[in-house]
Amino acid sequence: MAVSLEPTHSPEPSPMLSTPERFINRELSWLAFNYRVLEEALDQRNPLLERVKFISIFETNLDEFFMIRVAGIKQQVAEGVTERSADGRTPNEQLAVIRKEVLRQRKIVNQCWLEDIVPKLHQQGIHLLDYADLNEAQRQSCREYFEREVFPVLTPLAFDPSHPFPHISNLSINLAVVIKDPEEGELFARVKVPAVLPRLVPVESACNGPDSVPPERRYSFTWLEQVIADNIHALFPGLEVVESYAFRVTRNADMEIQEEEAADLLRTIELSVRQRRFGAVVRLSFERTLSERVREVLLYNLNLTPEDLYESDVAIGLADMFALTKLDRPDLKDPPFYPHIPTVLRSHTSSDMFAAIRQQDILLHHPYDSFQPVVDLIQSAAEDPKVLAIKQTLYRVGSNSPIVKALMHAREQDKQVTVLVELKARFDEENNITWARALERVGVHVVYGLVGLKTHAKLALIVRREHDGLRRYVHLGTGNYNATSARIYTDLGVLTCRPDIGADVSELFNFLTGYSRQSHYRKLLIAPVELRQGLVRLIEREMSHAASGRPAHIIMKMNACVDPKMIDALYSASVVGVKIDLIVRGMCALRPGILGMSENIRVRSIVGRFLEHSRIFYFHNDGEPEVYCGSADMMQRNLDRRVEAIFPIEDPALAQFVRAQLLQAYLDDNTRARDLLADGSYVRVEPHGERPFDSQEIFMSGKPSI
Repeated sequence: MAVSLEPTHSPEPSPMLSTPERFINRELSWLAFNYRVLEEALDQRNPLLERVKFISIFETNLDEFFMIRVAGIKQQVAEGVTERSADGRTPNEQLAVIRKEVLRQRKIVNQCWLEDIVPKLHQQGIHLLDYADLNEAQRQSCREYFEREVFPVLTPLAFDPSHPFPHISNLSINLAVVIKDPEEGELFARVKVPAVLPRLVPVESACNGPDSVPPERRYSFTWLEQVIADNIHALFPGLEVVESYAFRVTRNADMEIQEEEAADLLRTIELSVRQRRFGAVVRLSFERTLSERVREVLLYNLNLTPEDLYESDVAIGLADMFALTKLDRPDLKDPPFYPHIPTVLRSHTSSDMFAAIRQQDILLHHPYDSFQPVVDLIQSAAEDPKVLAIKQTLYRVGSNSPIVKALMHAREQDKQVTVLVELKARFDEENNITWARALERVGVHVVYGLVGLKTHAKLALIVRREHDGLRRYVHLGTGNYNATSARIYTDLGVLTCRPDIGADVSELFNFLTGYSRQSHYRKLLIAPVELRQGLVRLIEREMSHAASGRPAHIIMKMNACVDPKMIDALYSASVVGVKIDLIVRGMCALRPGILGMSENIRVRSIVGRFLEHSRIFYFHNDGEPEVYCGSADMMQRNLDRRVEAIFPIEDPALAQFVRAQLLQAYLDDNTRARDLLADGSYVRVEPHGERPFDSQEIFMSGKPSI
């Protein structure tokens, strides 16, 4: 279904254009995104263990939301900040609406888990049993397991005048224990549930599964914290255990690093990561059975208010249920998907990658196209005697990275290797520190980025001596150099040896590693120096086409759209009649469909099997379209406080493919898409008599293809 390019002019600009109400609150927009993740768990069309996976992702996302976003707002409150958000809310007002929405979603996820997913797991021979429901044989097995595997690693921590309140680790499951001492009266202790042991304890199944499930694929589990609670008297001999309750805290994990004052950035980051575990508590989760007196002890000693408490009817920490997706039950999972190799690379061996790139630009659409060609390119460069130098940025690479190993091997082959490792990649700091040190040990020149900026650009540069001189081969991408996430994130990458792009990437690396003050590039749009201005120029060009009565169309696919200035630029374009389609996976603060402001703007979100991660920017340009891809979202941090790279798709055939096949598939999706309404809510797109069209399924089937 093609989208009309006919401009629709607004009769009169809306007065809302000058008010904060033109923006949707970003925190509520993020929660709306996480609810779309939860909807995948609610969706009966998804296989059962995939629904469990989405529950786990929902919970993990919410943990990070509290650790970063809620923690930041609470810090504003503590510091007396009165500045309002872009949509006009004070920090306290934001905390209030966040809590209301989180409680609403918690009710839904609890109901989904208890009344739908757990009973269906039971029907499929996968039993999650409360300890109270175990038979005597199962309890005896748990007691033996406790004595053998659990008891030796437990450490009860007392709380009394001679023992300060114990530190509660971030996201750990704990037991609050009330003990009666004949001499001292009631005492309080905390027992941490060891994270080194599986949360789900296997027990012998007393239930027969369906006849279609063989016995070896039937599973029964109980909860580790319940096993500990039932045997907790062993930790307090001679005393009476009166009560024990499971609880969990979430701490502020947003590190503040004074880079300008850091003599050794790597050491500073390392210390900051260690300090993260001591951040202020921002949320207390607990079972609904928690007694009032224990609640008061926790509230007081964790410096919390009742608004920071979140009760649960289900087991806390459902993020741990991702473990169930590892069970050997392929009948309850998505069918396996195997990425393919683009046609242009099939006739070349991995050692002949350079010839393939000289032949033409190569577009990789992950995970539908394999990430292996990117690995092959770096490995080929490491072995090729004609390669003189390799330069690469690393943001999130994973724990067993073939890319990093290839870079280390390249240095061992006497190549000049320069790697920018972004130590400030949130929650990947420790992993990146490990890789940085390993690279340095073999002689790689490691750079940690620029003071005050995160380097988020995805770039690899290979300098090769050939018969006609030096040639630069480049990989530019929208995603990380992570072979694992490349199987579950949708991203685009381009392999090219175009001289202008190669020169731009060389100069960008000089900016990152030296003292270059480069402010303009031939082909690339680079943040923070000119990306914002470059995108505004492209938007204004479409506006001039629309104002002259010519067709004008902008399509942007991204992870988030919350930058106020960019949103205002899109509003201005809509007012003069530019057709705008935004495909925004996560947060979107723009209100579409408002007369005189955004009636020419449509916003949709695709949530499905793969995490939509690619960033694509299309401008119709009066029939001479331009397509850009890159690492940046429409967020202030990306445009102003990070090093980002947006690159053009120069090959006309590839640009046409991105527009007519990839982007159009997302615009035509009537199965996994949700459309954003002006009030900030999302409505699922339905076929309504049309043939169902699932963009991710289409890509997995090999259609469309280049």
